[in-house]
Amino acid sequence: MDWFLKPDDASAVGELRREVVAYLRRHAEPDSEVEDAELALSEVVGNAVRHAGGPVWVSLYWAQAQPVLTVRDLGPGFDPARLAQPVTLAPRAGSATLAEAGLGLFLVSQVTPSLAAEVRRAGGMTVSVTLPVNRAPALSHDPPRRTFGALPELDEALPGGGFGKESFLRALVVQLARTVETQQGPDAAAAAVAQVGADIGGQMEEEFRAAGAIVGRLTPEQMADCYVRLKHAIDGGFYVIEATEHRIVLGNTRCPFGDVVRRAPSLCRMTSSVFGGIAARNSDHGVAVLLEERIAVGDPGCRVVVDLAPPPEGGRPLAHEYAAAADATLFPG
Repeated sequence: MDWFLKPDDASAVGELRREVVAYLRRHAEPDSEVEDAELALSEVVGNAVRHAGGPVWVSLYWAQAQPVLTVRDLGPGFDPARLAQPVTLAPRAGSATLAEAGLGLFLVSQVTPSLAAEVRRAGGMTVSVTLPVNRAPALSHDPPRRTFGALPELDEALPGGGFGKESFLRALVVQLARTVETQQGPDAAAAAVAQVGADIGGQMEEEFRAAGAIVGRLTPEQMADCYVRLKHAIDGGFYVIEATEHRIVLGNTRCPFGDVVRRAPSLCRMTSSVFGGIAARNSDHGVAVLLEERIAVGDPGCRVVVDLAPPPEGGRPLAHEYAAAADATLFPG
């Protein structure tokens, strides 16, 4: 698992800590020292974010019995030989002494199996710590290669050999969705794709707002424009059929995944999740998305209905429903 932390994101460390600790608890033996692992994570990552003065990269590698957390930065660094005692890190210009950070690393060294640091050739530090968490027994995965229907298609190869980036990335997404569906079932595949869609959709909405200097909740017309904009950017053929206070209806002539989407219809949940998430964040009562027609299941085009009206009693059959944003101040103004 890998993360990138921007230097100006004050909440990133807390969010990362919660995500990693939840992951450790899911996969660790019951008697593992998850609290000590959380302390180590907070200190090592927090020190890098506070004192490096730039971006920070965090990785968690769990191939052995215990996971290894690695934090890389481009900051002023310190002498790795001093990890055996409380360390005073070299302060960057304009900062106070970093003695507390050094003490934090010393404490980490006392509650974890190992702590190491080295100076990076390009500047900054790499700090690695083995977390005191033991992995619960897990199944080994060594599947045979599937040759039937595998992507990318051989006729997509470039004249000079190999496959282009677009073919490769499209194949990667489709094959992942198909693998999840095969191994864990269609519900698991749809849930995974829905999560990806929710995350990506949020970023796409932010870009749309920034481009149009939009504050406050989006109107149905603005949401429809946002949907078409984001789909056209990835070579989709979406267009607006209707945009009213009650619903948004869109058509589509071309899937961004191409014809290969027919091999992984669960990818349609990406569209549902992106559209539904954006609409729900701009709603008081939640919304529903109905995929009335889909290229993925043989229809000549797509027809997507985003229902903005309050849900009827018992919900909307066959529609994917999305809750309204919990934070009323999400879009002030």
